[in-house]
Amino acid sequence: MFHTNQNAVHCINSDCPRPYPQPWGNKFCHTCGAPLQLLDRYVPLQRLGSGGFAQIYTVWDQKTQTEKVLKVLMESSPKALELFAQEATVLKSLRHPGVPRVDADGYFSVEMFSVTTPQSNLKPYQFNCLVMEKIHGQTLEEVFQQYPQGCPQEWILNWLVQAVEILQELHTRKIIHRDIKPSNLMLRIPQGSVNKGGTRKDQLVLIDFGGAKQYSSNLFGLKPSSTRLYSSGYSPPEQVIGGIIGPAADFYALGRTMIEMLTGKSLSDLENPVSGELLWRKVVNVNSQLADLLDEMVQEDGRSRPANAAIVQKRLEKISRISPHQGIKSQIQQSFAQGFGQAKGILVQVEDSVGQALTTSAHAVGQTTLFILKAIFKIFFACLDTFWTILLTGVGASFGTIGGFVLASQTTIDEQITKFILDQLPELNLTTPAISGLELLLFAGAGLGTAWGLTLARGFGQKRRFFVTSIMGIISYGFAWLVLQLFTPQQGGERLLGLILAAVSLLTISLGLRSHHIVHAIVAAFGTAVVFAVFVLLGFPTNIFDFLSLPNWNELWLPVTFFGFVGVFLSFFLGVSHYLIVPGLRFLGWR
Repeated sequence: MFHTNQNAVHCINSDCPRPYPQPWGNKFCHTCGAPLQLLDRYVPLQRLGSGGFAQIYTVWDQKTQTEKVLKVLMESSPKALELFAQEATVLKSLRHPGVPRVDADGYFSVEMFSVTTPQSNLKPYQFNCLVMEKIHGQTLEEVFQQYPQGCPQEWILNWLVQAVEILQELHTRKIIHRDIKPSNLMLRIPQGSVNKGGTRKDQLVLIDFGGAKQYSSNLFGLKPSSTRLYSSGYSPPEQVIGGIIGPAADFYALGRTMIEMLTGKSLSDLENPVSGELLWRKVVNVNSQLADLLDEMVQEDGRSRPANAAIVQKRLEKISRISPHQGIKSQIQQSFAQGFGQAKGILVQVEDSVGQALTTSAHAVGQTTLFILKAIFKIFFACLDTFWTILLTGVGASFGTIGGFVLASQTTIDEQITKFILDQLPELNLTTPAISGLELLLFAGAGLGTAWGLTLARGFGQKRRFFVTSIMGIISYGFAWLVLQLFTPQQGGERLLGLILAAVSLLTISLGLRSHHIVHAIVAAFGTAVVFAVFVLLGFPTNIFDFLSLPNWNELWLPVTFFGFVGVFLSFFLGVSHYLIVPGLRFLGWR
């Protein structure tokens, strides 16, 4: 846009009584005498607002005939001057399309006089200025306001890829931004083009480097920074308390920003008021691997977040490859859980809608009624979540047991496994090898089916690590089979309880639950074992694996029932632990 025919020139002197408008072509303000052509090059056109300790203007660069942005520092404290000079140094050193460009002479100072000071006491003072490239487009904060239902997953993935690429550039130079949030991320729209508002493929740009700083590769033993700068809701705990921070602080802020954009809900609405954990995965339907990555980025402990941008980029490349087309795992998941997932989403929306309606009319209904209704919704949702997990886990365990039996009875794999066991563990004194191999396959199938059922159910805030959980399901139930061999057949009840404790505790630890892993494992394992102890006292048969000496389909129903019920009670006690015991521990202060 050509501005030389416009007379709207703005004086940048904060003491000027009539800073605007100024005649085009004047080199000095007609009111206060401040220079209007900075460095004989930049002409301030319009005041855009303020940010931090600076006033921001649009300026016309007469050399390049383009619009640029001018930041004028209004604070004179040494720390403000240090941060402002630091921002200029960082931006001048960067040449990346995702960072506003600053020319070599873009940082300078302008001498002015205060018009409120008597003439005899006039003392010059300096305004520090920084001119940078003007980014045409919207901030993610403005986009957030336009999409209260949340932005599409492909937009989030695209923005995340671009943002991590920018952070890779910064962190390679040992620079951390320290203030990533929706208002500091812009979508660059090329000049002369029209934004087609359904794609959001525009270039992402990270702005406002006022808090950027150098960091050391060796964070151990360093003293915390004396400058405490943070944005509530986005900055990690170590930054809020003024501790030592590194690249993980930027990943935390970026992760929380993308979760907010993805859900369309503010972070305060998503946070658990007791634990501070973001409860967002049930609010929106999103690729499980992308959700896992975002959850890792926003971990409270910086050591649990990705260590560097290269790790995040590698994860994002994998997600981008599988995102356009659903794999077999996604198809199975969708066929089992799509209808229930939609029902849970509708339930969450109904809860929010009722909550908002009750809040606006709280003076009539009363806070007690609001609390009771919300509690009812949460209880109903917890019961629904637990029931769905029980159903899928019980079915998965049963089918897994049948699959293990079919594999053993129709192939010779059980014989090979038995030979391997005899070679590695001769002290077990296996006198009938075929039986032992078939037993182990039966247990492995039950473990795999139980793990898949739990993971497909998406219950209890687990990270849904299909591969890891499946492998651990086989290992944990295989270890339970080994525990079974340590008992004599006469110790029927003890054998069942021993294998339950081993299988359930190991599998629970591997599920990828958010926290309190040992608590979940203890509650699930001992709860399930106690129930079966009661069953044994009531006459539940303890010789359920004896039929494997002469495999018979007519006898298979007993181990199928056993492993199915183990899965059912495992899921039930996980629900008790997740919705009752762990919240109680958090309320008492155990995080």
